[in-house]
Amino acid sequence: MAKAEAQEAAANEIISSDPATGREVGRVSVTTPDEVREAVERSRQVFHMWKTTSFAERRRLVMRAREVILDEMEAIAELISAESGKPKGEAIALEIAPVLDLMQWIARSAEKMLRPRRVGIGLFGLLGRSSRVVYHPLGVVAIIPAWNYPFSIPLGEAVMSLMAGNTVVIKPSELTPLTGLKIGEIFEKAGFPKDAVQIVSGAGETGAALVEAAPDKIAFTGSVATGRKIAEAAAKNLTSVVLELGGKDPMIVLADADLEAATNAAVWGAFCNAGQNCASVERLYVHESIAEELTRRIVEKTGKLNLGPGIDPDVSVGPMSSERQIRIVERHVDDFREAGAVILTGGERYDAARERVSDAGTSEGKISASPRHRVSASLFFAPTVITGATNDMRPMREETFGPTLPICTFATDEEAIALANDTEFGLTASVWTRDIARGRRIAEQIEAGSVCINEHLYTHGIGQTPWGGFKNSGRGRTHGLEGLLELVQPQHIHTNRITLLPDAWWMPYSPAALETFRGFATKFATGSLLKTATLLPQLWKRIRELMK
Repeated sequence: MAKAEAQEAAANEIISSDPATGREVGRVSVTTPDEVREAVERSRQVFHMWKTTSFAERRRLVMRAREVILDEMEAIAELISAESGKPKGEAIALEIAPVLDLMQWIARSAEKMLRPRRVGIGLFGLLGRSSRVVYHPLGVVAIIPAWNYPFSIPLGEAVMSLMAGNTVVIKPSELTPLTGLKIGEIFEKAGFPKDAVQIVSGAGETGAALVEAAPDKIAFTGSVATGRKIAEAAAKNLTSVVLELGGKDPMIVLADADLEAATNAAVWGAFCNAGQNCASVERLYVHESIAEELTRRIVEKTGKLNLGPGIDPDVSVGPMSSERQIRIVERHVDDFREAGAVILTGGERYDAARERVSDAGTSEGKISASPRHRVSASLFFAPTVITGATNDMRPMREETFGPTLPICTFATDEEAIALANDTEFGLTASVWTRDIARGRRIAEQIEAGSVCINEHLYTHGIGQTPWGGFKNSGRGRTHGLEGLLELVQPQHIHTNRITLLPDAWWMPYSPAALETFRGFATKFATGSLLKTATLLPQLWKRIRELMK
C-alpha cells in the first residue's frame, strides 16, 4: 500500500531538479484537467471586471510588479539558474533585464498604441460618412512557454496581455515549474486582482487541458511538432494562436566583416544558454577568403569558456536542460562526423572530456572548465566547433538546440542567401559586413522574421520590436505593436451624419438605379474627385426617384 501511495504521490507532483548537480530544487503539485478548466472559468469571470480598468490602473500595477522583481532580483536569478542550468549572469542579462524593459515600455505605451483611430474612407467621407477603429481585449489568454527562457517569455507575454485588458493563465514548462509559480507570486505581490494571473502546473496533459478549455487566445513557444498539435486542438474551438516554433538560424559573414566582432558574436550566439535558444547561431556561413582566419579565432575563444554550475560568476556555459536534449546534440555531432565534417573542439559530454582538463583549468584545445567544480556533469556538453559542414548534412537541417557551431563556406552573396534560405525554418538571421547598404540588400532577401546586421540573437530582448518567424518557425507575433495587436480584436464603427437623403443604393431598383450603379463602378470607384463629379447629375436623379 505504501508503494502504491508513493507512486500516486509522484504522479501528482513535479520534481524540479538542478541540471548542473542533479539536486532537487523543489516540488510542485500537478494541476488536474478539471482544475485547469476551473482556472480558465475563474479567469473569464475576472476578465469582465479587469477589462473595465483604466490604462492608468493597469500601468500602476505593472510598474509595481517591476518593483517586486527588482526587490527580489538576486533570488529570482538564482531560481532561474537552478531550474534551467543557465549562468546566473545570463538569467539577469537575458531574462530579467529585458522583461523589466518590456514592462516599462508597454506600461507607458499601450494606451497610445490602442487609442481609437480614424480610418480614411476616401470619397465616402464627402457623403457625410466616417469610420473609426476601437480595440477590445480578447478575454482569457493562455500562455504555454518553453523551458529555455522560463521567466522572460511568459512574464513578458502576460504583461502585454494584461495591459491590453485580458486575463492570463500560464502553464510553465514541467522543467521549470518553480519559476512559473514565482511569476504568479510577483503579480500577487504587486496587487493584481485575484485570478487575473493564474499558474497551472504540469506536463503535456496539463497543456492539452488548457487548450481544450477554450481560452480566447493561445501563445505557445516550443517545437514544431507540439505547435501543430496545439493548432489542431485549438481549431476545434476556433481559438486563435500565436506560435513561436524555433529555428535553424544562419549567420552570414562577408569578406569585409569586422572579424573580431563576428568572432565574439558567433561564440556568444552559438553557446549562450548552452546553445538552447531558438535564435542561436546554428549555421555559420563565412566567405571562403576569410574562413580559415575566422574559424581559428572562434576555436581560440571557445577554448577559453568555463563550464560549470550557473551560480559561479566565472562560468559561461552551463548544463543542458535534460537527458533528452543532450542526446539530440550527441546524435547531431555523430552525424556530422559520419558525414565527413571535422570536429575542431568539443564534440562530447563534459564528463567524457574532464579527464583531459588540467588542474589549471585548460584542456589542450578541447574544453576549458573550472577545476574547483565537482558536479555530476552528465548534462554538460562541451562547446563544439565544426568545419566542413554542408547543407545536405542532416544536422544542418534539423534544430539542434545545443552548443554546436557548424561552419560552411560560400563564394558569392547569392550563394550565401540561397544557403541561408535552404531550410524549413525562418526565425532570425544575421549578416556581417562593413557595407551597411549591402547588408540591408542581403537581409531583405533572407526568409526570416528578424534579420540583424552586425548583431545576432538578442533582439527578443527588445520589447518594442515584433518577434516571430517565417515558414515553420511560427505564426503570428509577440512583442512590439504587432504583438500587442494579437491580443485585441478591432471593432470598426461607421457613422452616417447625413440622414435626410436616402442612399442611392437602396431599394426599390429601377433603370435609373442601374445607370447610377454603373456610374459608381466607372467613376466613383476610381477614387477621383473629378470623375466622381461627373456622376452628380445621375446621382441626384436617383435620389429624387427614391424620395417620391
